Amino acid sequence: MWILFAFGSAIFAGITAILAKIGIKNTDSNLATAIRTIVILVFSWLMVFIVGSQNTISEISTKTLIFLVLSGLATGASWLCYFKALQLGDVNKVTPIDKSSTVLTMILAFIILGESITLLKVVAMVIIFIGTYMMIERKKTEEKAVKNNKWLVFACGSAIFASLTAILGKIGIQGVESNLGTAIRTIVVLIMAWIVVFLTKKQGDIKKIDKKSWKFICLSGVTTGISWLCYYRALQDGQASIVVPIDKLSILITIIFSYMFLKEKLNKKSLIGLILIVVGTLSLLV
Repeated sequence: MWILFAFGSAIFAGITAILAKIGIKNTDSNLATAIRTIVILVFSWLMVFIVGSQNTISEISTKTLIFLVLSGLATGASWLCYFKALQLGDVNKVTPIDKSSTVLTMILAFIILGESITLLKVVAMVIIFIGTYMMIERKKTEEKAVKNNKWLVFACGSAIFASLTAILGKIGIQGVESNLGTAIRTIVVLIMAWIVVFLTKKQGDIKKIDKKSWKFICLSGVTTGISWLCYYRALQDGQASIVVPIDKLSILITIIFSYMFLKEKLNKKSLIGLILIVVGTLSLLV
């Protein structure tokens, strides 16, 4: 059952990237992140009350709470980097870098969580790494190269913090109902996101957001909320070294939609890289 939740997470995460890309086109990325987190918070707590897990808050241990908070902080940092990268670069270039967190997460899962290392997992990890590397397209002109470097730095930061999110979340989610755990860590992400908005003095830009941007920012918040609920439900029962790669298959959904709606195309090398990522990930299910 956790495999189905993992695939559900991937589908909605893939849709999120496209909605967010459109939503932040004319909006500061940090402000957009903070706004969409409000939507996620409302959605996640709504799910908590639907399943009735709010009554178990008093039963959460200090250790569980600490790891949920740390996971929330890592998520906030990953998001801020990710959406800044999306604002500076193409979806089909930013997403592969962000999804490279798969390999790092698998390594950390082996080291920190003590999950089993098999030859199949090692081969899959190598295939995913090669595929990700092939999808990183270098710009040729000097002007574009400078811009490329900027989004690349943020995209790499997103991948690193995303890996920490998965490991910390795996530890924290074990001692709490998954919907409640997701809702608690979302509070941390919300606080962090708005602190960044006020530090950068972008709160006044809310008045400048047009209706179209509001619509897509909020929609991306809903899809993210659904993705998170599926993701942490899968993490609760499944191995992080398998759940995370499946979740990162969202790259396939993202690239398909980026071609359909944003007219972003992959070259032959990137397409081969994408195929390798998909093959490497699906091999983990054998």
